[in-house]
Amino acid sequence: MKFGLLMENSVPRPWTQFAERDVFRNSIEQVQVAEGLGFERVWAVEHHFLEEYSHSSCPEMFLTACAMVTSKIRLGFGIATCVPEMNHPARIAERAATLDLLSNGRVDVGTGRSSTWNELGGFRANIDNTKKSWDEYIHAIPRMWTQERFAHEGSSFSMPERCVLPKPLQKPHPPLWVAVTSPGTEIDAAERGLGCLTLAFGNVGGFVDRFAAYRKRIKTCEPAGAFVNEQVAAASWLFCHPDADMAIEKGRRMLTGFGSASSQIMEVKQAYPASNYLEPGLLGMFRADPDSPGMKGKKIPDGLCVGDPAMIIEALKRWENAGADSVVFLINYMEVLTQPEVLDSLRLFAKEVMPHFDKNKTDVKVAEEQYRVRN
Repeated sequence: MKFGLLMENSVPRPWTQFAERDVFRNSIEQVQVAEGLGFERVWAVEHHFLEEYSHSSCPEMFLTACAMVTSKIRLGFGIATCVPEMNHPARIAERAATLDLLSNGRVDVGTGRSSTWNELGGFRANIDNTKKSWDEYIHAIPRMWTQERFAHEGSSFSMPERCVLPKPLQKPHPPLWVAVTSPGTEIDAAERGLGCLTLAFGNVGGFVDRFAAYRKRIKTCEPAGAFVNEQVAAASWLFCHPDADMAIEKGRRMLTGFGSASSQIMEVKQAYPASNYLEPGLLGMFRADPDSPGMKGKKIPDGLCVGDPAMIIEALKRWENAGADSVVFLINYMEVLTQPEVLDSLRLFAKEVMPHFDKNKTDVKVAEEQYRVRN
């Protein structure tokens, strides 16, 4: 099993002059340290208009900054929103290819269609067509990368023949993924040969059958791109600390912050009678109970990696047994943790947890020395 980071770049109020800058700087340092410790990939989300929840509207720019101070860690661009009112597919192809060149071929591209009215409504997107546009995009973008010239007449976008530039360094093109929240999306991913990035942040048992269905269906898929990317990644939270009680308390505070920030976000089904969005969505699951998940005494949801190393090993074993190839972690939220707490959590995880899942055991002292030399 491999491990990565998922960067939301949440910024709590008050928004002082340097608040956003400091969050981004901290995130870049976290990625630097994570690379030295053996983390394989960092994902940066694309979100718009989501106050405090996520100020990551330009993930490719953040990842370019990360690329300049790293050399190995893979860079997950997205989830790039495949909705014409928000992104033209040629612009996604161009930005991802540029990042691939600047990072020396380290890009993965995640795709999705958003599920919040704040974002889709803010761009006046046609809610009924988002699934169709996503499908059209994920078939078109690989062709923009692999063909010298590309032309298209479709329902979501059309363009005359043009040479979409630059081309990515990876050949035939970067791996493609899709964000999976609603049941059934893992089948959509499998049918098109895409990696499955699940964003439910828990409920391991609920994914056993879904991961198995993905593995079965992808064997007979018709890939949207030039190759099949059969990978399953699960998202979780991470705070690793020798004191389990302290870790759980800080973990609850992060989850409470997530629920608080998401309370001002309206999901599509709350505002629009769309048949192609389920209720409740991801955010609804976290705010269904006004006291959850921060209620004192309430257990940390199944599969979240919050606690001492032994507890986290147990949680990761459940994900591994469920069929996940990797787990990507939210490592802070609403700046609940200080930067030293975040970095110490990563180091303890690398020292005490990673060796149970990776034959190439991480040498934490060597990794930290490499980081100091680079800086």
